[in-house]
Amino acid sequence: MQLFVSGSETPISGELSIPVSKYHAHRALVLASLAPGRSVIRGLSETRQVVWTIGALRALGTRIDIEDDGYVVHGGEYHTRDDVVDHGSSSAEGLLNMGSSGTTLYFLTGLAALADRPITLTGMKYFRRRPIKALLEALGQMGIRSESIDDRPPITVLPGRPEGGRVTIPGTLSQWVSGLLLVAPFAERETTIDVIGELNEQPYVELTVRMMKHFGLDVEHSEDWRHFTVRPGQTARATEYRIPPDIGSAAFGLAATALHPSDVLFRGLTATTAGETDHPEADFLDLVRAMGLPMENDARSGFVRVRHDGLRLQPLEDLDCQPIPDLLPVIAALASFADGTSTLRNIAHIRLKESDRVNAMLQLNKLGGRLVDSGSELTITGVDQLRGAPMSSFNDHRVLMSLAVAATRAEGPSRLTYPRAYRISYPAFLQAMTGVGLSMEIPAAGRSQQALAS
Repeated sequence: MQLFVSGSETPISGELSIPVSKYHAHRALVLASLAPGRSVIRGLSETRQVVWTIGALRALGTRIDIEDDGYVVHGGEYHTRDDVVDHGSSSAEGLLNMGSSGTTLYFLTGLAALADRPITLTGMKYFRRRPIKALLEALGQMGIRSESIDDRPPITVLPGRPEGGRVTIPGTLSQWVSGLLLVAPFAERETTIDVIGELNEQPYVELTVRMMKHFGLDVEHSEDWRHFTVRPGQTARATEYRIPPDIGSAAFGLAATALHPSDVLFRGLTATTAGETDHPEADFLDLVRAMGLPMENDARSGFVRVRHDGLRLQPLEDLDCQPIPDLLPVIAALASFADGTSTLRNIAHIRLKESDRVNAMLQLNKLGGRLVDSGSELTITGVDQLRGAPMSSFNDHRVLMSLAVAATRAEGPSRLTYPRAYRISYPAFLQAMTGVGLSMEIPAAGRSQQALAS
């Protein structure tokens, strides 16, 4: 089974409904689960990553109800007395299924120590290659005991409140730092966290701290966000929270409108600049604007509208990807059509995501692109035309969607493996793209064989 994309230069039009942010949803649900009482989180996420987080929290004893347009979370101490089975997580077995959600794994590994029994965290087969040794070592410094083979999932975390103390963690992945911050308030003594080396993905750590404070948990940090102090014995506060729209999902629609003459309304999205929204990937709005995409607020609805008859995109000459690693795939797709050479630097940590996303995007060269990976930088020289070709998504949702959007401007058909990977983060992607006039489909098995034969 593959995703087939037919390229064209025809105009696109209509509306795209932007889902809520999965980054905020993960954090809000986890924090609400820790807060005794009833929290209301407005905004539903259909992403598989968030569904796995909900299943794991339910197996830890948190009651999560879906009501109207959001979640009602009854938080408090984790317990596994009730027999709960949800998306592969089982309270009776003390088993938490992470699926393929790295965020769920990194956030819940430390918090699993707050449960009333040993908890084993596992996930899909390929997911068990996710790097976690550095986090396990840091949690061990905090007094959290765990067992695993080769420091990879499955990981069994033994029950016991963390001791606290001084902890060091590499700044390679923000989720490691966030995972430490989320469990530190429940330690027996003060915890200090020192980030070794540069902190990648800083906006995601900033989001974690802001949301912790919203739920009543105090964290002090240095100006450079590499040193944190967390006082012990805190209690989270039940509250209400509204999840904002997801810029990461909107990015694919915005990219599509940058590559085609467009008249598209982005329902749910009101921000046209990074400063107008609280999202770790908000910089994409400024970047795509700098490339030449016209965005304005629709007079009637107030939502963002993109309207133009065709663009000559400008390159991004010196883009630091350290804070925005997840945007590299879609930016690479756009830069392949820019009028000049774009340079994306600080890309090493982007190789540690669901796939080596730098290497995955080099597949644009199969379509006639001009991408060069020098190790520390990715340079992309725009071309006038791409040609359709077969590619792999590496079962990586960001890679699949970015290559698919680029292929809509290629001459002829393209096809991509693991065609449903987009469900991980943007379940409505295929429907959204075809709804505005792009040609993407996952044919039935017989039709796929015929297409491959031709």
